[in-house]
Amino acid sequence: MTGSPGPNRILVAGASGVIGGPLIQQLVGHGHEVFGTTRDTARARRIEAAGGKPVVLDVFDESALAAVFERVRPEVVINELTAIPKKLDPRKIGRQLEATNRLRTRGNELLLAAAQRVGTRRYVAQSIAFAYAPCGSSPHVETDPLHTAAPQAWRAVIAAVDTLEHAVVTADCDSVVLRYGFLTGPGTAYAATGHFASEVLRRRVPIVGDGDGVFSFVHIEDAALATVLAATLDVHGIYNIVDDFPVRVGEWLPSYARSLGAKRPWHVPKLLARVMAGSYAIYLMCEQNGASNANAKRDLGWQPVYAPPGSGSGT
Repeated sequence: MTGSPGPNRILVAGASGVIGGPLIQQLVGHGHEVFGTTRDTARARRIEAAGGKPVVLDVFDESALAAVFERVRPEVVINELTAIPKKLDPRKIGRQLEATNRLRTRGNELLLAAAQRVGTRRYVAQSIAFAYAPCGSSPHVETDPLHTAAPQAWRAVIAAVDTLEHAVVTADCDSVVLRYGFLTGPGTAYAATGHFASEVLRRRVPIVGDGDGVFSFVHIEDAALATVLAATLDVHGIYNIVDDFPVRVGEWLPSYARSLGAKRPWHVPKLLARVMAGSYAIYLMCEQNGASNANAKRDLGWQPVYAPPGSGSGT
């Protein structure tokens, strides 16, 4: 089976999230017929405003899910299902992401099975590019190992990501996993009105230790374009979808604070940060490595446009 650049009937699951609007707009702009699911009736208007046909659906309602797939019979399915709170707390990250873990495991299983029952040709699923073990090459390529020995709070997230990716790449259809970097742009935590920005303005996000943790970001418009390409081109496998600038916390955080008009972040030692925010915060701010987008640029012909937060166009 191969992808088709021509008009397709596409179902975007989880279409009312921050990437849903740009993704639907770009898909519709390329001539595709797009259906977008949401669990929230009020959010259906966002899908319609972007040019899609809203479908109110809980993916865990198996009979409703089957009925939607029988009616829509999508040629392409894009899984963007998450349930990430707007205000993430590193001390509570394990509990806060439990619902997303379930969507990435059982939810993806149900969605993929429904797609295969109606003969969906191509299946694309969202993953994350900040799940790599902090060792080996940097920036990381897609064959590098995931951080299965992560701090306890983050370990269940890695396990869910691993389950999703294995299910997708071994599915009986053309399939692609897109490992997005930390999402930036309107509606994200890094937008000027987002939660992370508000925490930086309150000087509640310090540089921990030497700030050696490396972040790879991607703007939602760039992520949407990569997803359109993955949905329509003859590619298969796993791709990092990140910008060209993996950057240390010690470099990007002060620049980001300055762009918001905030005071320079504090510096705190690792030991204090571990006591105050937990081991996941240490991993995030001091240990994680960035990701390479070389394979996505080569195979998808994708070129990110936006820069990271604090550099002018990343927020």
